[in-house]
Amino acid sequence: MEMEGGVLGKLRRLDVYPKINEDFYRRTLSGGIITLASSVIMLLLFLSELRHYLHAVTETQLVVDTSRADTLKINFDITFPALQCSIISVDAMDISGLEHLDVKHDLIKQRIDSHGNVIDSRQEDIASHKMEQPLQKHGGRLEHNETYCGSCYGAEMSDDQCCNTCEEVREAYRQKGWGITNPDLIDQCKREGFLEKIKEEEGEGCNIYGFLEVNKVAGNFHFAPGKSFQQANVHVHDLLPFGKDSFNMSHQINRLAFGDYFPGVVNPLDGAKWTQLLPFGMYQYFIKVVPTVYTDINNHTIQSNQFSVTEHFRVAEVGQVQSLPGVFIFYDLSPIKVMSKESYESFLHFLTNVCAIVGGIFTVSGILDSFVYHGQRAIKKKMEIGKFS
Repeated sequence: MEMEGGVLGKLRRLDVYPKINEDFYRRTLSGGIITLASSVIMLLLFLSELRHYLHAVTETQLVVDTSRADTLKINFDITFPALQCSIISVDAMDISGLEHLDVKHDLIKQRIDSHGNVIDSRQEDIASHKMEQPLQKHGGRLEHNETYCGSCYGAEMSDDQCCNTCEEVREAYRQKGWGITNPDLIDQCKREGFLEKIKEEEGEGCNIYGFLEVNKVAGNFHFAPGKSFQQANVHVHDLLPFGKDSFNMSHQINRLAFGDYFPGVVNPLDGAKWTQLLPFGMYQYFIKVVPTVYTDINNHTIQSNQFSVTEHFRVAEVGQVQSLPGVFIFYDLSPIKVMSKESYESFLHFLTNVCAIVGGIFTVSGILDSFVYHGQRAIKKKMEIGKFS
């Protein structure tokens, strides 16, 4: 018993929190107000820290991009309120020399009226000059039980090549680097009503959406009227068949993203809108693409990209090869990659912050209470001796 008493006595002497007899306590109104206020502040800070602990935080770091991904996915949704779908084409090219001209796969064109409403799709073979017997390559009309082989009008790559549609003739001319001046002189185009369809869509707009798969190198893609082809190593578009003096390239970018969506991504061109005031113009967007790897709390990784952009409008004139009317999007890749990762705060870190909140509020409130209490006492003493006025 003596040994236990000695050990307990030593433990009592180690107590750094000596207890004060309640007879020596003095409770004040100011102390109660400070206690109540500090308790509310302490509770609010605790709830804020608890919310921060229960929600994942995103940590970001910058590293040099050493990946060698083959392709870059470009998602787009753009509306041209004053340019019909039949004359607009989409081209993509990069500095490696790869070209995708008049892209048709993985994108959809929707005809829209002046109010932005989607027009129901119509049959392609609408023509007032439709002929029952198309012109054969050898010059005669198609006879019964005879295989049709249309002429390419001098643009054949081989003797047995046939151009059975207006699109095939235009494609053959494009590969030759030629332009079609008058589609009505082409039997296929006249039979399909090429010019009639363009006139029929006059006053309509076009909404184009889809995606492009391009090499992960600097390049550009653009939306421009006319069929594109190479002439003297220069990329040009054939505008002659449309018989138009101007093209209104006013547009609204509903969505433009380089890669898949991930939480927190901001695409600066979403919702961007340009209105053309001049007869011809070239809209240029210069984009710097920043590769981004986002890892969520479940270690699911999303390979995507962010980008910044600058805009420029260039006045274009008819006949100038270097000033083609259209919307051009030039992109380049940054050598820096952004690594973003979601994670939860550790429990020990949460506990440390809670202790800091409790201890800090308790200490500050104690100092404030002591200052108020001693100030009140000093004022009271001066009032008692008549020195306070």
